[in-house]
Amino acid sequence: MVKHDPVSKWMTRNPVVVLPTTPLAEAYALMSERRVRRLPVVENGKLVGIVTLGDLRQSNINVGNPEAAKTRVALVMTENVITVSPETTMREAAKLMIKHKVSGLPVMDGDQLVGIITESDIFRAVMLEEEEPTPAVPQATAVKELPPA
Repeated sequence: MVKHDPVSKWMTRNPVVVLPTTPLAEAYALMSERRVRRLPVVENGKLVGIVTLGDLRQSNINVGNPEAAKTRVALVMTENVITVSPETTMREAAKLMIKHKVSGLPVMDGDQLVGIITESDIFRAVMLEEEEPTPAVPQATAVKELPPA
C-alpha cells in the first residue's frame, strides 16, 4: 500500500534549488523551465527556506519589471520549512501537508537536502496503485466433454 511507502520511493531526488540571493525573475524563469512550483532555498549547503510560485505571485513583482531583477528570493521565501526524512511514510507526509497547508516538503537526510515530496508525487503514487492489476481470482470454467470419436 502506497500510504506505508517511504517518501524516498516517490520523491524527486536532487531537486532544483536556488540561493537566497537569486533574483525573483531568475527563480520564476527556473520554475517555468523546469516545470516546478517550488524551489528549496539553500545557502552554504544548508536548507534556509523554500520559495513557491504562489510566493512569487503574491510578491506583486512583475517578473518583466526591472524591480524583479533587484528583488531577491530571501525577501519572499518561507523560512522554518516543514521537512520530512526519507523514511517518513507517504501517509505521514500527506498529513503534514494538510496540517500545515503546504503542497510540498523538502526531504532531509540529517542536514542534507536529498529530495522533495509534493502533492503531485502523492497523487501519482495513488493513481499508479489503482492501475496495478489485482490478482485474478481463479474462475471455475465449464468443460464440455466431447462425444467419443
